[in-house]
Amino acid sequence: MLKEFADLSTPLVADACVRLGEPLRAAPAGVAPVVPGQRVAGRVLPARHYGSVDVFLEAFTRAEPGDVLVIDNGGRVDEACVGDLAVLEAEAAGVAGLAVWGLHRDTPDLEEIGLPVFSYGRHAPGPVRVDARGPEALRTARFGEHLVSSADVVFGDADGVLFVAADRVDAVLEAAHAIHRTEREQARRIRAGETLRAQTRFDDYLARRNANPSYTFRQHLRRIGGAIEE
Repeated sequence: MLKEFADLSTPLVADACVRLGEPLRAAPAGVAPVVPGQRVAGRVLPARHYGSVDVFLEAFTRAEPGDVLVIDNGGRVDEACVGDLAVLEAEAAGVAGLAVWGLHRDTPDLEEIGLPVFSYGRHAPGPVRVDARGPEALRTARFGEHLVSSADVVFGDADGVLFVAADRVDAVLEAAHAIHRTEREQARRIRAGETLRAQTRFDDYLARRNANPSYTFRQHLRRIGGAIEE
């Protein structure tokens, strides 16, 4: 999956979801890779954190190569729920990376390990609680307002993290590649001296909007084959 994502980005995948009418399930703003430039893509391996690392260890017994551990820690900012040992164990289990709805710690060690980890940020204290574990602990994970499971694929890069239903990934990636080709050509033409206003026939758009105030720029782009807003 990471290979298929190699030439794309989360903005392109998000635009493709909008173009196809797929639910846009982006993680809350602020989730970022521990090491700049890290990227991740793979099937969701869900785990809900209740204060103990055992839930991760159990999740790893179910992991398939290339899965991404998606940790639901409720977006807490009072504790870090993963550190170097959990990440090393994830690597040993063949997991491709981690996406944490919460915080991490042991940052220098994670940088050295190199396995992609996405979180809200770093925090020294680990959990001092052990809550009752629910029946959904390894079935689903919540990430912001979105509920995800092994029926989903997660993508992450410098712009954040988002989720796509696994049975729609091929169509979404195909659309993302099409948008990418259009945008690359538009960028090339700008560098060659043809402004974006000229490429998008912006004067024509303004004239059509004056005649029909409900005519939107997005409609205009789709009519002429542009791909700036999706």
